[in-house]
Amino acid sequence: MTNKINMTLENIPFLRHDQYNFIKFQLKIIVHAHSTIKDEEVINTVKLSSMDKIFSLLPNLTENQQALLSKIVDIEVHNQAELFLTELKSYVIPFRNTTEKTLTKLFPKVKKFKGPDLNAIDYREISYIGWYDIRSERKFLVTEHNEKLIGFQGTFMKSIKGICSLCNQYEDVGLFMANVRTGKETYTNRGNYICVDSHKCNQNLTTLDKLHYFIELLGK
Repeated sequence: MTNKINMTLENIPFLRHDQYNFIKFQLKIIVHAHSTIKDEEVINTVKLSSMDKIFSLLPNLTENQQALLSKIVDIEVHNQAELFLTELKSYVIPFRNTTEKTLTKLFPKVKKFKGPDLNAIDYREISYIGWYDIRSERKFLVTEHNEKLIGFQGTFMKSIKGICSLCNQYEDVGLFMANVRTGKETYTNRGNYICVDSHKCNQNLTTLDKLHYFIELLGK
């Protein structure tokens, strides 16, 4: 009975989506090293460096979780990496399941609110929900902060090539500006350049640091 309980516990997701992306990025480095470097010692150094970075990111792993991630050292080619990532995805903590009603409550002042197609979202592949409403010409962002869902809406002037303030990658970006309350009766516009394509932005996220900073910038 105890063994069954332990096995169940070990199958509980333990990775955030951004951490999964970080591991994916390290796998790309390893596969690239195998395809371009002939010196086995150099390849092993690359692998050990990637493993150190992953274990530093996740310091509280169980023995079974460590064993799972240690499979990375055996990966050499793209197909192996894809198979491993498919296995690893089942250990990703999904974004909070969200309904149209939930989103509507986050934006009570928006008339004729139109959310995204929630059925098309893989909740294990996002750290936030983002969409552009062409009718209102506004962009909406929904994420989790301090264990609750929060939402932002703002004007969105697109697009240029630049660095996204959320994922820190060079993409097609637009200027997101939200009207933020700064006092009892005072407001100001705050924002920054973020990805036009929120799905791609989510795939680029390897840390939540800049997302959290953005939330603080908007006063949430």
